[in-house]
This record gives sequence, structure tokens and C-alpha cells, in this order.
Amino acid sequence: MKQFDPLMICMQPGRLEAGCDEAGRGCLAGPVFAAAVILPDDFHCDGLNDSKQLSEKERDELRKIIEENAVCYAVESCSPEEIDEINILWASVKAMHRALARLQTSPEYILVDGNRFRPFGNIPHSCVIKGDMKYRSIAAASILAKTYRDEYMRQLHGKYPAYEWCRNKGYPTKAHREAIARYGITPHHRKSFRLSEQQLTLVFK
Repeated sequence: MKQFDPLMICMQPGRLEAGCDEAGRGCLAGPVFAAAVILPDDFHCDGLNDSKQLSEKERDELRKIIEENAVCYAVESCSPEEIDEINILWASVKAMHRALARLQTSPEYILVDGNRFRPFGNIPHSCVIKGDMKYRSIAAASILAKTYRDEYMRQLHGKYPAYEWCRNKGYPTKAHREAIARYGITPHHRKSFRLSEQQLTLVFK
């Protein structure tokens, strides 16, 4: 496992900061998941990094450590229907809001991976580009969002094995697109996304 990056520190020591990140924005199927995590100031963990830089085994190991040591955490999602209705960006933000609302301890500040967010109540926030490679709480949130979503997609695979969601997790792989072309779409596909080589049309009522 990669060594802990010393740049992954909180923005202001002693303040309850909730890191937020999402998983599944680029997928063709399944919900978008988001996590909110508050870590103690003395939290250190070898290998903590952006979830995309880690193997599945490393993410699963880190998930246990994060859940055991976090001040509190929550994971929530937005459905494909919500994504189609309000678009993937704002569905991601909505999922973050849902996760924040479920935290047992209210944060004093929110750190968000990316560059877009909507205020959550009166709690101040900062958007941080590549925040999952800079702050421990955002990196932890990225790991929780990713592992919870992957687990969900593996469960869906049992009902829809032709789409190989146990392997691609809903992302636009060649095999996934070929399955869509052959079998059509499921209720879990995002109709507002480009699901095949020809853009499917979503009719808004």
C-alpha cells in the first residue's frame, strides 16, 4: 500500500471539517453515491489517497479503518431518475447534501472535492480541485463513496448479469455498451446519458 501523503491535512486544525466526495458521475448505469466524513485531527493512515489511485483491495481495507476511526460518516445516493431530472452535477451535490444531513455530528466547515457546490444550510464550505489528493477527509469520503457504490453495483449484477456490472460497475466499457446494444437498457440506466453510439433521447415532460 502506498505511503501516507503528508499534504493530506485538514484546512484548519481543531475545527470539525467534513470532507465530501462522490463516485459514479461518469457511469451509464446506477446511482451516484456521495460520502461525508469527519476525521479526528490525529487521524493518520498509511495509503490514504484518492480512491482512483488505489486497488479494490486497498480501498476495502481503508474503508474499515475509516469507519472505525472517523468522528462520524454517512453515505447517500441519488437515483438514475434523479440524475436524469436534474443532471449528474446537481445530483452529485444533492447526494452530498443527503450525506451531510445524516452526520451524527454537525460539521463546522465543509470541504468538497471539485469546483461546484450549493451551500448546505449556513455551514461555510470550500471547493477544492483534486481535493481527494490534498485533504484526508475528502480522500476518506472518496473511498467510502467508491466502495459503497461498487458494492451496490455488484448486487445489481446478480439481476442483470449480461451487463457485467460486477466488473465495470456501470462505467462505459466496450462490453457494457455492447450489452446495451444487444439487450437494451434496464431501469437502472441513465437515459440522459449517451448509452450507445447514437445518443438516446430523453423526453422531458
